Amino acid sequence: MAEQMGPSFDPDRIAALRAELQKSAGTPAGSVPSGSQFPSPRPAPAAPASEPGRTAALKLLWQRAIAMTLTFVALLYAVEGVDTVSHHDLDGAGVRPRTAEGLEGIVFAPVLHANWAHLIGNTLPVIVLGLLTLLTGIGRGLAATAIVWVVAGVGTWLTGASGSVHIGASVLVFGWLTYLISRGLFTRNLWQILVGVVVGLLYGSILWGVLPGQTGISWQGHLFGALGGLLAGWVLSSNERRHRRGESAGRLASSG
Repeated sequence: MAEQMGPSFDPDRIAALRAELQKSAGTPAGSVPSGSQFPSPRPAPAAPASEPGRTAALKLLWQRAIAMTLTFVALLYAVEGVDTVSHHDLDGAGVRPRTAEGLEGIVFAPVLHANWAHLIGNTLPVIVLGLLTLLTGIGRGLAATAIVWVVAGVGTWLTGASGSVHIGASVLVFGWLTYLISRGLFTRNLWQILVGVVVGLLYGSILWGVLPGQTGISWQGHLFGALGGLLAGWVLSSNERRHRRGESAGRLASSG
């Protein structure tokens, strides 16, 4: 029977012709044509993270945040040690308002201190507020710190008293404080709001340091550090605010 059907019914020949037609049409061999009734398979949604996975991620976040905070504090003490040995020559690298050489202080001022008492007074707030800032997310915490660092430095350089020199990590302390307080309000996240309330109760009184009149205190650095924290809270909560606006728009559309 097979001999009478002739070569035109050879299965190998038919398969080769089909492959040639698919190649000329630009369709990969073995694929389903776009007009086929069989849709292409979609990737399965990612499974939610398991409880052990979340616990491990949280533990890693704490470990990294603690290590980075303590490393920064160790850097502050190392710099002050070098400054003491050099008879405080490094202090001149602080922010010098409206001078070209004072621009380098925008980079160096937050790691310089007038003396050991100045540094010791900043140490606990740096540890607590710096750690809490990093616990909002390592990348987010570093971005918030960078925003505070630049805004405080530039603002002080523009508005500080002529002939003055501004140094100290307190500009970061003020920025971290307002960042932590404002972030919960911007994101409307209950946990972040609670963190902000606790931080405000513990350290909110230091915000009086943004007011002028205290001798030897860089109220300009404190003020612009605090403004930098507010800006960081606003900028770094954009995804949450955008998501919330999208949900609100969806509810309004569905109610109509």
